[in-house]
Amino acid sequence: MDALASLLEGPRARGAFVMCSMLKPPWSLRIQDEAALAVVSMVRGGAWIMLDNNAPPRQLCEGDVAIFRGPDHYTVADDPATEPDIVIHPGNVTKTLDGETLCETLSLGVRQWGTDAYGATVMVTGTYESAGAASQRLLRALPQVIVLQRGDFDTRLLDILVDEAVKEQPAQGAVLDRLLDMVLIAALRAWFARNDAPAWYHAYSDPLVGKALRLLQHNPAHGWTVASLAEAVGVSRAALARRFTDLVGEPPMSFLTEWRLALAADLLAESDATIESIARQVGYGSAFALSTAFKRHFGLSPRDHRQGATHAELSSAG
Repeated sequence: MDALASLLEGPRARGAFVMCSMLKPPWSLRIQDEAALAVVSMVRGGAWIMLDNNAPPRQLCEGDVAIFRGPDHYTVADDPATEPDIVIHPGNVTKTLDGETLCETLSLGVRQWGTDAYGATVMVTGTYESAGAASQRLLRALPQVIVLQRGDFDTRLLDILVDEAVKEQPAQGAVLDRLLDMVLIAALRAWFARNDAPAWYHAYSDPLVGKALRLLQHNPAHGWTVASLAEAVGVSRAALARRFTDLVGEPPMSFLTEWRLALAADLLAESDATIESIARQVGYGSAFALSTAFKRHFGLSPRDHRQGATHAELSSAG
């Protein structure tokens, strides 16, 4: 498993929100959904992105794709001077500035929404509402917004996503989830290839450290030591420890601990497996050992983490 694969293990789309927005200028959307990630494709027309950090507005042209890393708020509009008149809240609840719900009022069909079915602006948005702990390392490496022009990456998958977004067929939600995942990965591959990726990202390409990373991530339950890991990749213990730390930014066992606990956090949130069972899956000898390490790392017990994740899921569903 590499860095992008671990991203998918975190915010993998499950019932992701995919919507085609059709808008007639002037329009301005205030995005306050606090989603972990959002992918926006400009199908027709253009838009401007205004972040809340006083950065200059960024333009999106027809064919461009933007990736937003949450949970910060931002505005997308036909023009930087257009004041927001619609607010997108968590759960993709759409309201006016006065709090009036618009979800049904602005419905234009299957996964279609907006002010004018023939509007000059059409964009398809795919939203990952939550991200798993396993993906946090990669998410921290992303800026708040990434803009890719149509020629920057292979957009064939994007074209399919746009086409499928307004269809209603059996298992359509699952189809859109997988397409959204693939579009995101294709876009991030292209972005990392053109920008200064973090050092650990390039570590996956190193013949020694990359192999070590994959061994740790594919088999976290194994009783790894630096010595056994070095033997598995065919170098000395000292050589592996030094090279791993240089490329990844932390020693092998520190990386493994963080990975195990991140996997445990996601398993607690997404499954009903016992804490004892999860402890064994991620390489801890007992529920007590996992609980001790988990609380030291996250500041709360595995049980409290699971209860919090369940409460958040129920609140979102409500």
